[in-house]
Amino acid sequence: MLVLFGTETPIPTPSMTVDPDSVTPGPLGFAAIVLIVAVVVLLIWDMNRRIRRVRYREEVREELDAEEAALKSEETTDAAASADAAVDAGSTADGAADDDGAESDAGADGDAGQNPPASR
Repeated sequence: MLVLFGTETPIPTPSMTVDPDSVTPGPLGFAAIVLIVAVVVLLIWDMNRRIRRVRYREEVREELDAEEAALKSEETTDAAASADAAVDAGSTADGAADDDGAESDAGADGDAGQNPPASR
């Protein structure tokens, strides 16, 4: 039994069955890889350009929206201020007439107690 386990089994050495020159990609494979790399680089460049355009358009939209909001808030603030001024002027004129106890004793022109036209 020792004889069976004591001897080493020979390991066969691999031999080349295929010609190594026929396995390489050659100039045609190199050209194909260069073409694929060029196409990928161009696609990435185009994608970056398109993404940059979208970002710039979004920034411009945000700026325009902010300007519109500022104009609207300015208009509403001006309108509210002029309305408050008109209400204050009307209450002052009414209050003056009420304090005197007479409604229209100002004279013959009949303009007493009326608000002057608002200037714009």
